[in-house]
Amino acid sequence: MKVKTILVSQPEPTVENSPYFDLIDRQKVKIDFRCFIHVEGVSSKDVRAQKVDLTKYTAIVLTSRNAVDHYFRIAEEMRFKVPDSMKYFCQSEAVAYYLQKYVVYRKRKIYVGKRTFAELIPIIKKYKTEKFLLPSSDKLKPLVPTLMDELGVTWKQATFFTTVVSDLSDLRNVYYDILVFFSPSGIKSLFENFPGFEQKDTRIAVFGNTTVKAAEDKDLRVDIQAPTPENPSMTMALEKYIIEVNKRK
Repeated sequence: MKVKTILVSQPEPTVENSPYFDLIDRQKVKIDFRCFIHVEGVSSKDVRAQKVDLTKYTAIVLTSRNAVDHYFRIAEEMRFKVPDSMKYFCQSEAVAYYLQKYVVYRKRKIYVGKRTFAELIPIIKKYKTEKFLLPSSDKLKPLVPTLMDELGVTWKQATFFTTVVSDLSDLRNVYYDILVFFSPSGIKSLFENFPGFEQKDTRIAVFGNTTVKAAEDKDLRVDIQAPTPENPSMTMALEKYIIEVNKRK
């Protein structure tokens, strides 16, 4: 079956040069964007219950923009003035850039990895005397605490926000040729919203091995997968599939 409609389980891109918009133009398909999950901040009371004293930490490890937002939200709720001497270790340039929303960018205090958390570890390793706080969601990847523990540094992870299933009830009678997922939480949201979901002719596109496993655990047929050597991005994987399917008679 030809592909005409796609639902991407992420927010609509805010940049004009998004590859999704190029995909729409080139392949003449309709792409809708909808968050299958969202985050909600936990209260400062709940953070205190995790035995977190913000004054005890000299460095913050930030893995996402959500972590940035909720760290500073909690700091404000706890009336903690973040000192100028605080060091920030950001997983990626995107996170570091977003940090400028809250702090004056000084390179000597902001340390940036390339993309993955593993790539940030060698930088953290140079500052073993610091006391690190890692504010995160309740869905922290197991690799993160493993790598931090291996460093032998003083550190603590605390849940500052949680991942929550979004209400998708308005999509109950809406059909898409392809559903695109980027996390196991997205798969979970699909089945919590639609317990009787049957895949039938719907194609499933997934990003990442953990998402593939979550889909297969729910007996979904994975038709499109990224990243791969041939298709490092989801848009590339989608376009290749659409070209192959839509050219068939």
